[in-house]
Amino acid sequence: MNNEAKLTKYVKAAGCAAKLGPGDLTEALGGLSCAHENVLVGMDTSDDASVYYLDEERALVQTVDIITPVVDDPFVYGQIAAANSLSDVFAMGGEVATAMNIVGFDGCHQPRFVLREILAGGQSKVVECGGIIIGGHTIEAPEMTYGMSVTGFVHPKKIYRNNTPRIGDVLILTKPLGMGILTTAIKADMLENSVIEKVAAILATLNHKASQIMRKYDVSACTDVTGFGLFGHASEMSFNQVTIAFEMRNIPILDEARALADMGIIPAGAYNNKSYLSSKVHAKVPHKDEIILYDAQTSGGLLIAVSQDDAPKLLKHLLDEGLTYSSIIAEILPLGEKTLLYM
Repeated sequence: MNNEAKLTKYVKAAGCAAKLGPGDLTEALGGLSCAHENVLVGMDTSDDASVYYLDEERALVQTVDIITPVVDDPFVYGQIAAANSLSDVFAMGGEVATAMNIVGFDGCHQPRFVLREILAGGQSKVVECGGIIIGGHTIEAPEMTYGMSVTGFVHPKKIYRNNTPRIGDVLILTKPLGMGILTTAIKADMLENSVIEKVAAILATLNHKASQIMRKYDVSACTDVTGFGLFGHASEMSFNQVTIAFEMRNIPILDEARALADMGIIPAGAYNNKSYLSSKVHAKVPHKDEIILYDAQTSGGLLIAVSQDDAPKLLKHLLDEGLTYSSIIAEILPLGEKTLLYM
């Protein structure tokens, strides 16, 4: 980690990533329409990115995201923000082509080299997945924000939606939960450097490799786990048409996040998500880690619905490629009384 350039002022003041809760977002988008013959995926199903048909071989994938700082090191913050922004293209099964930086920066109180480090971190991740940064926009702002508008391509008949899982499929999650709790602890100076570096490495890991691997198998749906938490994005995946049954013992949760949750270090976003989703959830047996299922994630893993026949092969492939937190965590069942349950 680079200790010479820090964003401490913003890390301590910024709070969680600037993202509306699921209920607020649904209300805000109500009535908006993007109906068009070339729009293959729009706003109507809360998917991860938009998809616009170009020709029989190509469709345009577009997404945008910004976050406030989650670590002190500006280069690493740039990497994490970029990984978070790029992820939606990967969740759709696409490849990144171009990205444009979106920056809110306090030039009166932060030296220019901090911004340079942030942008360099972001660029390193775009280059890693074969893309290129072609521009951007910067505004003067009292609170640091950084992210990207990302454009990619996908085959029109090979798009992964977030709401098309098949009954009998299982879900694989490729990154551990607890990042909202852990980044809250980072802002409060509650974590040792070794833990901060561990968390930062997970957050900065692209979902590109996982996306490329999953395309080789019988996958029916995919999304990435971000601000709405595991249960929020799983609820979108259920689309009120199936029930998703989670096995708590198989869900990857960082031990450090469990310890903090036990201490009550839980961001408000987790409680907001739980409040919105509680009516959709049934617990066969109450579990002490339940709140972590609602924890708002930054740059979370892919949640992949795959056939039971291909699931062991996909899981092994992910693990062999170094995605060591990957785990089969749930099964898709016929719709029951609730759309989400855990045991």
